[in-house]
Amino acid sequence: MSTLFASLFAFATLVLVAGLAAKIWQFARTPAPLKIPTSPAPLTRRGAALRVAGEVALFQSLFKSNKPLWLFAVLFHLGLAVVVARHLRYFQDPVWLPVRLVQPFGLYGGLMMVAGLALLTLRRMLVARVAFVTGPSDWLMLVLLLAIGASGLTMKAVAHTDIVGVKAFFVGLMHLQVRPLPDDPVLAVHLGLVAVLMLVFPFSKLLHAPGIFFSPTRNQADDARERRHLAPWAARLEAEGN
Repeated sequence: MSTLFASLFAFATLVLVAGLAAKIWQFARTPAPLKIPTSPAPLTRRGAALRVAGEVALFQSLFKSNKPLWLFAVLFHLGLAVVVARHLRYFQDPVWLPVRLVQPFGLYGGLMMVAGLALLTLRRMLVARVAFVTGPSDWLMLVLLLAIGASGLTMKAVAHTDIVGVKAFFVGLMHLQVRPLPDDPVLAVHLGLVAVLMLVFPFSKLLHAPGIFFSPTRNQADDARERRHLAPWAARLEAEGN
């Protein structure tokens, strides 16, 4: 089983890194021929950068438009951030101080993550206009994330696993060594689901994570009167025409 999971995570990591790099490159190369910042928009590029930072950290536009959805999203994303930060200990030796400080909050982060996902799932089921536009891929992502969170909480609060052995396994992978993985069915399910998430992430709607940085409605400054907006391809055509 150790060799199987080592191979699976090596392949999943390759797909995740290569897929994300390809999509980010595609986002960066996609032209934005129009000046379309959503009003009220900042007037400077620095202001636009701060606006994007506010969207990433606080979901500002979502707060203004739909406060219940904002609360559900904050619960999920904040819980996920705590869980991811806590899991960094499995890849560090010695463990960094910020990662050590977040360890006591791991259970609360997991509960917040699952609660947020459950509320987002109920919203898609109960709000008719949202259910109408919900496709199979949306359900797949929700079920997959819920299963990852539930299996992780099970190991934390119900059926404890050998976390020392888990850390030895992943530290070994980072040094290209296959070390024994604890023989735990819940752990196997949890790690298998995480690997599936890594494989589908670059091809799913979860790409809004890096995509927000390339959204022209958010990253553009409202300076159309002061500066002519010209996409690179349009500038080349104009230069050739002249």
